[in-house]
Amino acid sequence: MAVVFAESGLLIGFFLPGDSLLFTTGLLAQQGVLGGISVHWLALLLFAAAVLGDNVGYTFGRRVGRRLFKRPDSLLFSHENLTRAEAFYQRYGAKTIMLARFIPVVRTFAPILAGVGKMPYGVFVLFNVAGALLWAVGLTYAGYYAGGWFQSRGIGIDRYLLPIVLLIVALSIAPPLWHLLKDPSRRRQLIRALLKRR
Repeated sequence: MAVVFAESGLLIGFFLPGDSLLFTTGLLAQQGVLGGISVHWLALLLFAAAVLGDNVGYTFGRRVGRRLFKRPDSLLFSHENLTRAEAFYQRYGAKTIMLARFIPVVRTFAPILAGVGKMPYGVFVLFNVAGALLWAVGLTYAGYYAGGWFQSRGIGIDRYLLPIVLLIVALSIAPPLWHLLKDPSRRRQLIRALLKRR
């Protein structure tokens, strides 16, 4: 719950492995590893953590986020990015809140930018709840039913757990990585940033 909460709405949670963690939690619940805790309770608690995390991110963005853009322009925080965020959330905000749940890093910043971009709170809450339902509940049950499928065929999940988790991580990072690397100017900017750190 703490990981899902932090990844959904705290800036420090952007590196956490939410997708694979939710799937693995469901799988471990099905295998009885979690002390017999019902998968339904787990899904409900994880859903609540995801909704609350996004709400905290939105509130932070609404109250504090704009101040970040008053600092001198940087790669992430610039006045141009603020204007783009406002325009983007006015046009695509609802879809973004739902779809961002399935993309690492983006799911952390989407609710914050929704707050910065002044997305109407009622719209945000509606799509926050829908996205949390699809992501937190959906992936937890997917892991649970995958565990049941393996068990019904007499397949030991220990052998396949790591490849499944790696596949989930790869599927999660592929879309943002493709989007980042397909633009030549962004590629050059990323390479320059990486070379400066060395």
